[in-house]
Amino acid sequence: MIKKVLICLVIIVLGMTAYFFWRTWQGQSTPGVRSQKDLTDQLNAMDIREKIGQMIFAGPDGTEMDEGTKKLIQHHQVGGFIFFAANLQNTEQLTTLLNDIKKKNATNSIPLFLGVDQEGGRISRFPEEVLKLPTNEEIGIINNPAFSFEVGQILGKQVKAFGFNLDFAPVLDVNSNPDNPVINDRSFGPDPQLVSRLGIETMKGIQSQQIMSVIKHFPGHGDTIVDSHLDLPVIGKSTEELEQLELIPFQEAIDKGADMVMVAHILLPEIDPTYPSSMSETVITDMLRKQLGFNGVVVTDDMTMKAITNHYDIGEAAVQSVKAGSDIILIAHEYDNATAAIDALVHAVEAGELSEKRIDESVLRILELKKRYGIQDHPVQEVNVKALNQSIEEIMEKYK
Repeated sequence: MIKKVLICLVIIVLGMTAYFFWRTWQGQSTPGVRSQKDLTDQLNAMDIREKIGQMIFAGPDGTEMDEGTKKLIQHHQVGGFIFFAANLQNTEQLTTLLNDIKKKNATNSIPLFLGVDQEGGRISRFPEEVLKLPTNEEIGIINNPAFSFEVGQILGKQVKAFGFNLDFAPVLDVNSNPDNPVINDRSFGPDPQLVSRLGIETMKGIQSQQIMSVIKHFPGHGDTIVDSHLDLPVIGKSTEELEQLELIPFQEAIDKGADMVMVAHILLPEIDPTYPSSMSETVITDMLRKQLGFNGVVVTDDMTMKAITNHYDIGEAAVQSVKAGSDIILIAHEYDNATAAIDALVHAVEAGELSEKRIDESVLRILELKKRYGIQDHPVQEVNVKALNQSIEEIMEKYK
């Protein structure tokens, strides 16, 4: 009798296993598998210009929809836009601009990344009527992970309320050089464990609001004495030295579910004497992908910064960056810069310098991230600035 029961159980298990594999072959085993097949089908239906468009994160010029932004959406189908304080005058103008961009993109099948550097402190892009959160340095002094998480939640709520879906935060640079002109109070402090602990909580807080978080500036901008907006910084550290300090917060954030990593424009001659990190295969593919195990979306820092434009043609830089492993080229300023990068990437594929398979790898990562967060080009009707400010006042009172 027992033998018959065991035989029946084996038959049932084998039958269920066969059914599972049949469903998998059909691409229907789970909703996730089916979604992946849908994304692959979507990717295969795109032409090369549509694919490369998704790999460009552009920036609108001015405070209202201009012809260049329209063309980037309609003709180039770019993947996203980044906005700065100069684009955002007040709440009404800000929401009108984003709603106009979303409406223009409605004829495209893929929704836009809409991102902003909303870090808190002095890097706060929103209009003056929105209260500022403390700097990361101040958060580091308080040194309370619960506070960091709630700050991240508020950052996510702010970004979401205005119609964005992506925040270029938090900064995970370790502020190890007191002469650093660009990071300083944007860092949680000089201790990599402190930066990891607080930075990851801020990242989680942002993500808790269904907002994508971009950790930056890999592999670490805290030990520079040159602002990469003005020229190319040089750090004479080896991989082993970075592992002891700069890489610690990035490794831990990646292990805890980082969505995107921004790669800085820094020359590390001990690691790659030829290219800055944002264009270096050694840094992006070997270090970030293979060594740290990051499988998400890699975005460059803004390619219109002088660290790049003082030394490279922007099209050349874009092609080299994709060769190195970048998924998204950030070009924050001027229509002509964005189209130059697009044209250079298309030409590189057509000339065989870049394979379409390499492009597909990046675009699939982008589509997967957009799908995972369920982003859509829905307009924002009204922003309750008073409620956003009240949440900041309450958190500051709670942790003072």
